[in-house]
Amino acid sequence: MKQAFKEKTGIMRLLEIAGEKKGLLICSGILSMLSAVFMLVPYVSVYYILAELLRHAADLSSVDGPAMIRWGWIALWGLVAGLITMYLGGMASHIAAFRILYGLRVQLTEHIGRLPLGYLTRTSIGAVKKTLEQNVEKIEQFVAHQIPDMCNALATVVVMFAALFYLNFWMALVCLTAIALGFGIQASMWVGEDAKKWVKLYYDALEEINASAVQYVRGMPAVKVFGQTVHSFRRFYDDMVRYRDFCVRFSDSFQNGFAFFKTILASLLSFILPVGVLLLSRDPAGMAFALVLLFFVILGPGTAAPLYKFLYLSSSLRDISEGVDRIDAVFAEPTVPEPEQPRKPETYSVEFDGVSFSYDAPGASTRVEALSGISFTAEQGKVTALVGPSGSGKTTVANLIPRFWDVGEGAVRIGGVDVRRMRTEDLMDTVSFVFQDTFLFFDTLYENIRVGKPGASREEVYAAARAAQCHDFIERLPKGYDTLIGEGGVYLSGGEEQRVSVARAILKGAPILVLDEATAFADPENEYKMQMALRELVKEKTVIVIAHRLSSIRGADQILVLEEGHIAERGTHEELLREGGVYRRMWDAYTDAASWVIEKGGVA
Repeated sequence: MKQAFKEKTGIMRLLEIAGEKKGLLICSGILSMLSAVFMLVPYVSVYYILAELLRHAADLSSVDGPAMIRWGWIALWGLVAGLITMYLGGMASHIAAFRILYGLRVQLTEHIGRLPLGYLTRTSIGAVKKTLEQNVEKIEQFVAHQIPDMCNALATVVVMFAALFYLNFWMALVCLTAIALGFGIQASMWVGEDAKKWVKLYYDALEEINASAVQYVRGMPAVKVFGQTVHSFRRFYDDMVRYRDFCVRFSDSFQNGFAFFKTILASLLSFILPVGVLLLSRDPAGMAFALVLLFFVILGPGTAAPLYKFLYLSSSLRDISEGVDRIDAVFAEPTVPEPEQPRKPETYSVEFDGVSFSYDAPGASTRVEALSGISFTAEQGKVTALVGPSGSGKTTVANLIPRFWDVGEGAVRIGGVDVRRMRTEDLMDTVSFVFQDTFLFFDTLYENIRVGKPGASREEVYAAARAAQCHDFIERLPKGYDTLIGEGGVYLSGGEEQRVSVARAILKGAPILVLDEATAFADPENEYKMQMALRELVKEKTVIVIAHRLSSIRGADQILVLEEGHIAERGTHEELLREGGVYRRMWDAYTDAASWVIEKGGVA
């Protein structure tokens, strides 16, 4: 599949993405061309009406009235037919565009969902957001608007010049030469490697400013607390300045050619009239040529209108090409490999067997082992706690269980089955996470809980909420379970958000549970409720707890003490205290900190 992404680029790759939607695009193009032809019928009618008037200029009473009325009706019906076909062509292109948009976004989001977390950690959120939104949106604009516009403009120009050459070769040739000169100068600046480089730089600048904007908004509390402004938020400010300077240089580099191009298109009469007057001077009494010259004066400058659409075609094609390249760059990222012959575990103990792991690529100069030689078994129905100083590898161990990353050496097994031999869907159904930093969607509380089991009934959601000790506070909200969370709704406290995440995990009912300090945001009044919720959640499950508050894991069946990516100690709470090692020092520091009292003049 990856090879297919490399074979075509730009508009051809876009049409390849369209797949079965090509029929709609072709239909849109044909209808747009027919619309252009019908829209020219009124000009033809005007020409024949003027011809009739000029032939009988000396005696208007002899004008063929019925013929002129007939041409008037032909003009009207030509206009109506042009509007109808234009509408139908626009509908076809918009239907195709939105189908492509939907399919492309679904493909992108599904693909990103199958990527290892490493992709999202080394790629800025702003860049991913821009690819999913702006790059895809530009494709929609191109397919829905510019493809039919280009077909319409092409048909208009071809028919108009065919008519002009039919009427008078020399004036048509002069008109065409002027237009070709303008386009040649414009194309010389928009086509080539330099132009491609400018577009890439433009998109890079946009991605940088998107990423900085996201970071700036997320850091707004700190910005406000420390009385800072956008000028002191250096990265965002510098990115805005670079983007501004780049856009100015970009515009300056093209302004001369663009001005020359527009001047020529706006001055086509300056090229047509001298030739027309010269030809007319050879036969001053030639009424037929006078009519042709009048037609050129009216219609000649009109060729500029559709030609302006081609002006934006080259820039649009470059945008599409760059956007498709960036979309394909996401598709080219290797997903977490799926097993050819997947297996399902029958039991749910978790085993780490000689696991080593690094976040850097093999051979990288900055490569540092996050984990080295980790071996332990978390037995089903028991609680295993991971403790250790910051950066010791606790969260890394937890992330390797659901295969957010693949191990470098060794294996992680569930019920004796290597997680790399399990289908991703089966693995995700087997493991539940309750993160310290809870994420709630901008949706109702009901839907936020039902994320744990999308097909759950309302009664199942309520039962999970009661078990997680969050039913009571949800019922007190303005709309209960239908209350929106986030913008346009309400915001919950950290402890309430964590109880909602516990309700998700209870509803999911996965046999393996990973808790990342699930009571971190609970105040003393609510911690009891959280402990009750967790007691309901951990029943008969394989539980792995990342603990910072050591009092919460005193009753764990097994405590693993991590230090610099190694297991330094293991045992129960009492056993580790007797050993007097790392855990004992951590426990003493924890109990000493609990007795701190802030007094006037310092800490007592």
